[in-house]
Amino acid sequence: MNEPATETRSVVVEREIPFPPEKIWRALTEPHLIEEWLMKNDFKPAVDHRFNLRGDWGAVDCQVLTVEPHKTLSYTWEALGLESVVTWTLTPTSTGTHLRMEQRGFRADQQQAYQGAKFGWQRFFANLEQVLARAD
Repeated sequence: MNEPATETRSVVVEREIPFPPEKIWRALTEPHLIEEWLMKNDFKPAVDHRFNLRGDWGAVDCQVLTVEPHKTLSYTWEALGLESVVTWTLTPTSTGTHLRMEQRGFRADQQQAYQGAKFGWQRFFANLEQVLARAD
């Protein structure tokens, strides 16, 4: 039986996006593009690279865990008491790419952070799709 204190929840957002994985990968890994849809950052797609994402409300401390170009990207996401992991998975489809983002690690007592992430990631995805539509 699981200890209630160790059970965590995830926020998952999935989209079919009409662009190839290579183009989406650029938007997920190039700092100037990340800034357009997510936040200001000092990201580098290198395992163990520590970076942060900066918004008006504060900063998120992150560390790159996995880099598989055009396939998988994951990093830690620590802010305001939340210790989580964000994983992006890109799967080619006949019309573009199935993009899946999972942020896991929300404890039961982090309902506000969980709800905020559910709302926030929807907005970030909409911004990402706009960036992809206009990027070369």
